[in-house]
Amino acid sequence: MNTRLRRVRISCIATVLTGLLFLPACASDGSISQEFIDAALVLAQGGGTADRNTAGLREALEVATGRAVSRTSQAGGFSANDLIRVRLPDSLQTPARVLRLAGFGSQVDELESGMNLAAERAAAEATPLFVDAVRGLTFADARQIIQGGDTAATEYFRGRTEASLSSRFEPEVQGAMRQVGLYSEYETLLGTYDQLPLTDKPNLDLADYVTNRTIDGLFQILGEEERRIRTDPVARTTELLREVFGQ
Repeated sequence: MNTRLRRVRISCIATVLTGLLFLPACASDGSISQEFIDAALVLAQGGGTADRNTAGLREALEVATGRAVSRTSQAGGFSANDLIRVRLPDSLQTPARVLRLAGFGSQVDELESGMNLAAERAAAEATPLFVDAVRGLTFADARQIIQGGDTAATEYFRGRTEASLSSRFEPEVQGAMRQVGLYSEYETLLGTYDQLPLTDKPNLDLADYVTNRTIDGLFQILGEEERRIRTDPVARTTELLREVFGQ
């Protein structure tokens, strides 16, 4: 290490120690805040590692969400993937069996196909919602997940954003359902079922169900993409990703 760099490093360490001793960086109980200690350690090490890690995690999630949206919004993105395919909910299983026995199997199949098509179309609109949420990732968030498991960022991200994403995403799903005629298919199928003897019309919020299954699918694929970035150097397609997660 050259003399000038050594002096800068010593100066940084001295600044950190002074700050730890005298600056008002305490929590309400008088203890030194963890945020301040983390920042101090980064400074003492002579680099912006924490900032780069946070930026790297944001970029990893942005890249991963972009790939997840691309994979799920293409034709067959949901319907051809057994892991995320939107299947009939439990409340429709009995009506579906009855309708198949009564000769309406093709209409049941069309309903399930329509749900998957709506999910694929809605997924195409998810990118800005995900990007907004990803940009809210903080230094504290990064500290918790940078050393986590292969899908730690996805799991943390989902825990922090799922409720708000659901409320913002449901109108996109409703629009997609209208585009593919899913509402009319559903009402026609229930009307047919209701005319059969000894049957009760099921109670289901179809938009809510499809929204939840779409978000489940997006996060499933997001987790796969995060795992690739963490474990496969080929998936680290930017300089920052290679810096944070390795070459």
